[in-house]
Amino acid sequence: MRLLLNVLWIVLGGWVIWLEYMIGGLLLCLTLVGIPFGMQCFKLAGLGLLPFGKDIVDAPGASPIGCILNVFWIVVAGIWICLSHLALALGLAFTLIGIPFAIQHVKLAMLALAPFGKLVRET
Repeated sequence: MRLLLNVLWIVLGGWVIWLEYMIGGLLLCLTLVGIPFGMQCFKLAGLGLLPFGKDIVDAPGASPIGCILNVFWIVVAGIWICLSHLALALGLAFTLIGIPFAIQHVKLAMLALAPFGKLVRET
């Protein structure tokens, strides 16, 4: 079932989400200061390409620096990325077929709001 849902996700636009996060991550990695933020974009890209069968967990031993980076991330981009995923989730939730995809957008919104100190793992 995960395979079918992931294939449908990719065909119906998941590849666009992956591409956007990959381009953003590559652009951020061009600068030394942007590398930590680019790495978080790559984490989001991985979840954005194949979200079914993955879960978000807290990283063990998260540092206070991650909290500071999360605050900076939220102010600069996190809130807007989160709101875009929530808007997509709301639109998809109106159809019965779109509900599983809406749940994945909510998962992406949670990670996009504060990605530092989080891990994506297989369920």
